[in-house]
Amino acid sequence: MDNRLIVALDVSTFEKAEKLVDELAGHVNIFKVGPELFTGCGPKIIEHINEKKKKVFLDFKFLDISNTVKKATLQAAQHKVFMLTLHTTGGLHMLREAVGAVKDIKNRPLLVGVTVLTSDETENTTEEVLKLAKVAHKAGLDGIVCSAKETKHVKEVFGDELLIVNPGIRPEWAAQNDQKRIAIPEEAIANGADFIVVGRPIIEAKNPAKAAEKILKELHNV
Repeated sequence: MDNRLIVALDVSTFEKAEKLVDELAGHVNIFKVGPELFTGCGPKIIEHINEKKKKVFLDFKFLDISNTVKKATLQAAQHKVFMLTLHTTGGLHMLREAVGAVKDIKNRPLLVGVTVLTSDETENTTEEVLKLAKVAHKAGLDGIVCSAKETKHVKEVFGDELLIVNPGIRPEWAAQNDQKRIAIPEEAIANGADFIVVGRPIIEAKNPAKAAEKILKELHNV
C-alpha cells in the first residue's frame, strides 16, 4: 500500500467519516482529521481510524502562546496520532516548546509546520515558504506543509532534513475548487513531496475507493 497518499476527511459528522474510512481502508493508510470533523464528533473518529489499524494526520495548525501550544501538542499525542500540524508563524519559541512536549514520548507524532496556505498566493510566496521552513528546521520540526510549487526549492535547501506534505492536490480530472497553488499528484511527488493530501476529488466522488485507486495508479510510476 502506498503511504504517500493522505485522504482528507473534510466532512462534518462521524457517520460520514466512518463510512469513508471503511470504504477506503483497503487503499489508504493515512486519514486527515481537521477542525470541522473533530468539532463535529470529537476524538471518536481518531479512535475509529486507529481501530482500523490506520494512521491519523491531525490538522489543527496549532497557533497560540507557547504554553498553550505545548500543552495542546502533548494532549494530541495522547490520541496516538501519526502526524500533526502547527503553524510556523507562531515563531521559533512556540515551535520548540511543541517539540519539547513530545520528545520523550515513544512513537511520538511527527510534527509538521504549516507555511503558506494553498488558497493564498503572492509574488513572494516561495520566499515566504523558505523563510518559514528555516524556522521549522531550526525548531526541530520533522517537516513542513507547503504547495507542490515550492517543494523543489525547499528540497534544494534542506534535502531530506524536512519531510514535505503537499495539500492542494488535484488530479487532472478533478475540479480546482478554492485552491490556487495546486498540482497533480505525479507533479507533487516528482518535485519531492513525501506525502500528498487529497480531499474532495476522493471523498466527493461517486465511488471514493475507485477515485483513490485511480490516484494511486497515477503515482505508481513516479
